[in-house]
Order: sequence, then structure tokens, then C-alpha cells
Amino acid sequence: MSDEVTRAKSPVRLARYAKALLTVTEGPDAGKRLELTGTPVRIGSASDNTLVLEDDTVSRRHCEITSTSPGVHVRDEGSTNGMFVGSMRIADAVFGEPFLLRLGQTVLSIVPLQDTVDREQSESDRFGDMLGRSAGMRELFADLMRIAPTDASVLIEGETGTGKELVADSIHRASPRSGGPYVVFDCSAIAPTLVESELFGHERGAFTGAINSRPGVFEQANGGTIFLDELGELPRDLQPKLLRVLEKRELRRVGSNKTVAVDVRLVAATNRNLMAEVKRGGFREDVYFRVAATHVYVPPLRDRLDDLPMLVKHFLERSVPPHTVEEVPEHVWEMFRSSRWPGNVRELQNAVQRMLITPERTLTGHTPRAAPLSTPPEAPPAKLEPLRIARRENADAFERNYLERALANTEGNVTRAAAIAEVSRQMIQKLMRKHAL
Repeated sequence: MSDEVTRAKSPVRLARYAKALLTVTEGPDAGKRLELTGTPVRIGSASDNTLVLEDDTVSRRHCEITSTSPGVHVRDEGSTNGMFVGSMRIADAVFGEPFLLRLGQTVLSIVPLQDTVDREQSESDRFGDMLGRSAGMRELFADLMRIAPTDASVLIEGETGTGKELVADSIHRASPRSGGPYVVFDCSAIAPTLVESELFGHERGAFTGAINSRPGVFEQANGGTIFLDELGELPRDLQPKLLRVLEKRELRRVGSNKTVAVDVRLVAATNRNLMAEVKRGGFREDVYFRVAATHVYVPPLRDRLDDLPMLVKHFLERSVPPHTVEEVPEHVWEMFRSSRWPGNVRELQNAVQRMLITPERTLTGHTPRAAPLSTPPEAPPAKLEPLRIARRENADAFERNYLERALANTEGNVTRAAAIAEVSRQMIQKLMRKHAL
């Protein structure tokens, strides 16, 4: 009998989704068509939407449309000009018949179809360190079960805070390369002038400060997996060199004429819509198709609210000392269910921590109103703080509020928040640590 261990395959099930056809009939993008197949489609003027509209009366994140069994679900994402069916403004609705949806000066024709699409869902509610019972997460787990045992490159897309690094780590640990190194490199955290050296290494004297030869992260990951986080931030002039490494399995250090053979699996992540970046010219098409040999999307928390109890329980059990979900008040559950979670699972983890430490500030923006004063009108006024203390506290409050707004406007992208504030990325990160964001 063989001593080899056979890894058990988690069972899967099939889920059936209705289809719908979306066509832009009026506006600058008239003629664009998109088939809805059960996956949420985000529409707006920002480049990371599924359907990008050039209409300047359409918000950056205008709405979300999903084809479901009962009909087509349409939800406003907080747009400025709203969305209308006829003369009626719609916030959140399901339509079982064909309808016209107006967004600013753009009109969409949406027709439910008789066709359906089947998707595999894992029977397990976890993959690696990821948790989820919702349909979107079970479909992700089923995809990862098929992808992990292969050696194909993987592109992970999803909003900030959804857990893309957990996906990458879980892929590595479930792969035949799990015994090899796992190296993480954040493309947005290194100065553009140093990225090439960090990725591919350098020889002594290659540039000022290069005192010794040094291998890059690709060499460090030889025999294992390299995870390139925020791939969309990789400078365009370095993208052909990345393509060369992936295709030829060799690299050349900065300042060297010799090539070094490497054997690595690439897993990359981005919170951008890379295909939209390709169309815009911000990312090379040949690199995209090489990196995205396989592709997965991590759903945002607002699309998987069924997972809230499981995630909250997990974070409470990991707290010190551990807590139970029975300790969570009902009004906190109501806040959790009603929040849009722009920071996704990372924001939820912070909210659970704040609930245990400062329960009156569990969710930013949900601070309860002060209770009415029970003292009579002639009660003495509250004592004033010294000017220096009051000034510092107000400055901190302004700073935190500004930072939260900048991060909300960029969906948590630190690089873009720094550009808005006209400060360095390191300053934004320092302020985030200061205010525990």
C-alpha cells in the first residue's frame, strides 16, 4: 500500500443563476452591451467599475445591478443624481420584466433572459484562513480548490480590505509549492526608483548606495510563490521586465549582464479593475493576460452580509480575552447590518475591536447622539479645558475626519488618498496608525 497521502477534495454543489442583457441605449456610451450572469455589476464613471460610463452626470460609483432568480436587482450606491425608472427615483428594487433605467444622461435597457448559468459552490464554509457561508464566498472557495493545485498565475481582484492577501496565502498553502518560500511584495510601498532592484535584485555598485550584491524577491521566492500586492501600481516601464521573468523563467539583476534562472508561481492582487486600466492605457495588455492566466474576484462585505455572524464570532474568539457573540448588543447588530462597509472585512475587524474597547464608537459615523440633559437649566456650564488642550483635541478630530473622508473617497487606497491630501504615502500611513484606522 502506498505511503503517499491523498488530499481529500471538498464536495461542491451547483447553483443556478438567471441571466439578463444590459444595453446602453442613450448617452455617450450608447451601444455598449453587457450580459449579467448573477455576479454583481458595478456601474459608474470610475475606471474600476465593471461598466465604465463617460457620462459626466454619472457618479464614480453610481449603482450596482445583479441578475437573480426573482428578477434583476438594482441598488443605488449613493449617487449624486440618482437612478430613475420612468419618473420614479429608485433606491433599491427588483424588476421581473424588461425596464429602462436612467442614470444622469445615460439610459440602460435591461432585459431578463430565459437562459441560466450554473456555478460550482463549495460545501465547506472555509478555505485556508478565509471564512464565509454566502454564495459569493462558496463560489470563490470552489474556484480556489481548482486553482490552488495548479501552477498557473493568479490575479486576485477586489476592494480594499476584502482579504486578498489571505486568498494568496491560502492558495500557496494548498498548492504543491507549500513547502517552498512564500514572499510578499507590495508594489505601492516602494519608491518607483527602487522597485526594479527590489523585484530583480542588484549587483554591487549598480547604483549609489549599492554596497553589496543583493537578490530580489523573485530569487528569494525560488521554488515557491511570490505574491505581488497592488500590481496595478507597478510602473509601466517595469511591466515588460515582469513579463520576461514570467515567460522565460529568468531574470537579470540591475547592473549585471548575467541571467539567473528562477522557478516561481506568481499570485498578484489589485483593488483596481485591471482590464479597465488596460483599455485606458495604464497597464500593458500582454502583461495582463500573462498575469491573469486564472482570475478570481473577492466579493465586498456589503455583498456577503450573511457572513457577518460568522466573521464577528471569529474576531471575538481571537480577542484577548476571548468573547462570545452573545455579548454583542442587538443595536450593534443593527448597525453592522445597515453599514455599507467601505473598508470591508478589515473595517469589520476594527469595529469589533472598538466595540470591546470603546463601545460608544463601534462604527465611525454611527456615534449616538448625546442624551438630553436631565439637569435643570440653571445647572453650571461644563468646565472649559485649557486652550492648548482644546486646540490639540480639535486638531486631532479634524485630522481624523479628513483622513476618513480621504480614504472613503478612494475606497481605502492609501496612494490615491496621499495624492488628494498632497502628502506622502508614508504620512498617510503614519496618521492611520495614530488614529487607529
